[in-house]
Amino acid sequence: MPGWIFLRGLTRESAHWGGFVADFERALPGHAVTALDLPGNGRLHALQSPATVAGMVAACRGELARRGVAPPYYLLAMSLGAMVATEWARVAPHEVRGCVLINTSFKPFSPFYRRLRPRSYAALLGLVLRPAAAEQVERTVLRLTSNRPAEHGAVIGEWVRVRLARPVSAPNALRQLAAAARYRAPRTAPASARVLLLGSEQDGLVHGGCSVAIANAWQVPLRLHPEAGHDLPLDDGTWVVEQVRQWMAGVG
Repeated sequence: MPGWIFLRGLTRESAHWGGFVADFERALPGHAVTALDLPGNGRLHALQSPATVAGMVAACRGELARRGVAPPYYLLAMSLGAMVATEWARVAPHEVRGCVLINTSFKPFSPFYRRLRPRSYAALLGLVLRPAAAEQVERTVLRLTSNRPAEHGAVIGEWVRVRLARPVSAPNALRQLAAAARYRAPRTAPASARVLLLGSEQDGLVHGGCSVAIANAWQVPLRLHPEAGHDLPLDDGTWVVEQVRQWMAGVG
């Protein structure tokens, strides 16, 4: 059975999946997950982030080759990671059997002010350009990405530990942001891969209409969560797993 590759978003790393990877593997027996870090993040935080999404794809493929994790794969990816997954399916269709794309946004389907909501601009620039205590930074990230921050206060300590151990540099954060801003997705869905879109209607970072626009353009299934924030696996990982399980039953 093809394995799963998990990809996170802007400046986040594989540790930020928390317990979601284990929950996913328990719910889908036999489906093994490899959670990758993009260059500049996580275990690869000392590397320079590629300035393009295509460069991130090349880095992911190279890392899997080094680990001996052979295709084909299913890709589950959030935000910037979902751009990487989409480009991966475009440039190496023989490697990607399916994509689950969570709370992402693409040119040419949505305008910039929907792809990143203006109310988040100041906070995001502050995170990149103004040094702050690790706990303050992570509390801001939680506020921006979760609609249930009071329920997830326990993750702050782990996120702070991760930030202190594997910090993402400001230049790398800006390179990732620029790569996401420049990326233009294909107007049609990847021909060789099945696609499931998952979105949050109340996403405070990326307008939920961005997922709707992609689904309409590509004519692929979309499931919308009515309450969760941008970090959908954090706010309701059980819901995400169930959507994937149902989708896989249909694909299978």
